[in-house]
Amino acid sequence: MKTNRQNTNDNEGSFDKTDLAILRVLLLDSRKTLQEIGNEVGLSPTSCWTRIKKLEASGVIKRYTVDVDPAKLGYHDSVIVQVTLESHTDETLYDFGRTLATIPEIQEAYLVSGDYDYYIRIAVRDTRDYERLLREKLYKIPGIRHSKSHFVLRVLKETSVPVI
Repeated sequence: MKTNRQNTNDNEGSFDKTDLAILRVLLLDSRKTLQEIGNEVGLSPTSCWTRIKKLEASGVIKRYTVDVDPAKLGYHDSVIVQVTLESHTDETLYDFGRTLATIPEIQEAYLVSGDYDYYIRIAVRDTRDYERLLREKLYKIPGIRHSKSHFVLRVLKETSVPVI
């Protein structure tokens, strides 16, 4: 039986330079037409469509989305929160993760190794909004032993993909 790690690597390396070129085009603008993509990578629209469908079927392309600027919606600050839990049972970790998923201000959450158990990125309007979120939501989650917050001063690099 394969482990999850093995399953995720089944297609690793089975994509050629043209597949990667298509991904680069889509990462910059996923609304481009098949004709536009084909012109950029040197393929016909039909060939592009076939390759994109292969990338979708293999799970390389997970979804199409919109990149929203949180500040334009009033969320001017990001906070990185490090959290340590009281317990590390499977049930505690599952419940904590499930609860985090219900809080819309939480943009990302990672179970990590090291001194803390989780790194969480939260979008807030300002410091008062963050204080409210702590009181009303985060600190009401059972099992938190310790947390440490860091306001993001400036984003130096932000990407959702590795180098292609």
